[in-house]
Amino acid sequence: MTASSDDLVQHQRTLYESKNPTRRWLHCSRRDQILHWIDTKVVTGVDALEIGPGSGVYLPFLARRFRTVLALDCEHAYLRHAETLRAEFPNITTRVDDITRCSAASASVDFILCSEVIEHIERSDLAIQEMRRLLRPGGLLLISTPQRWSTLEVTARIALSPMLIPLTKAIYREPVLEMGHINLMTETTVKQQLHSARFEIVDSHKSGLYIPILAEIGGSVAARLLRATETKIRRGPLSALLWTQFYLARAN
Repeated sequence: MTASSDDLVQHQRTLYESKNPTRRWLHCSRRDQILHWIDTKVVTGVDALEIGPGSGVYLPFLARRFRTVLALDCEHAYLRHAETLRAEFPNITTRVDDITRCSAASASVDFILCSEVIEHIERSDLAIQEMRRLLRPGGLLLISTPQRWSTLEVTARIALSPMLIPLTKAIYREPVLEMGHINLMTETTVKQQLHSARFEIVDSHKSGLYIPILAEIGGSVAARLLRATETKIRRGPLSALLWTQFYLARAN
């Protein structure tokens, strides 16, 4: 059964408040990395676009820092939460559109945020090319996506299979949904697609170490251990085990 948009929004909110310390850290650290880059590396006060805003965790932050913020998704149902934010942030607008063939004008925004979206798009290369078209010269793209061979993604393919997802829900005692990742990529593939679309990578980062069973039963001690280990392997060959890869790229 396909999850409704309300289910997805509620699920995303739960991740940031999870009772499981590792699950909570994995998602909050990703959010905090993105907010840190926007706060320190992106010139604000101009026009921004967020592709696939989900539960809207980034929209208030963007609305306070940019002149206009456009939230874009291919399904109107997924934009309903974004539309509720307009009462407080009138500079937010929404658009139903497909980022692989977007109807928005070329060179119309200065900053694009695309977090945890391209893994749901079969032709991510087309999506990245469209993002480049939408950006003004010198504009920035902040993109994050899971790593193909991360321990979390490999484990999730098993734990979130139709046969085992009831057991996974029982272990976490929280909403758990299939991830719907149809296009998991390695670091090499993402970088190739960015370069092919005429992006210059300004900065990159990886985070999110997950070790099965330890994360589920180790509590806050496990979360601290995973954070410490992540820092040690982030720059080496074992960094492919980390869950999320982040890129800040400039449109040439």
